[in-house]
Amino acid sequence: MSKIFARERRKIEKGEKKPRFRVVAATGDIKFFAEHIRKRELDAIAQSIGAEVIYLPTDPAGVGGEKEV
Repeated sequence: MSKIFARERRKIEKGEKKPRFRVVAATGDIKFFAEHIRKRELDAIAQSIGAEVIYLPTDPAGVGGEKEV
């Protein structure tokens, strides 16, 4: 089974009418031509080709650095 790995975009504002997800990687013979994609589009593609979508966790701070303890 093919897998599609996606995460939420980091620079998105509430109420913004732009696609919210970015495909990070895919296994199998899958190619994406869009930089950003909507969740329902991603789910429809996955259902059509029999792939599983895996949503990666995002950094809540959006900075990607180490968290202080």
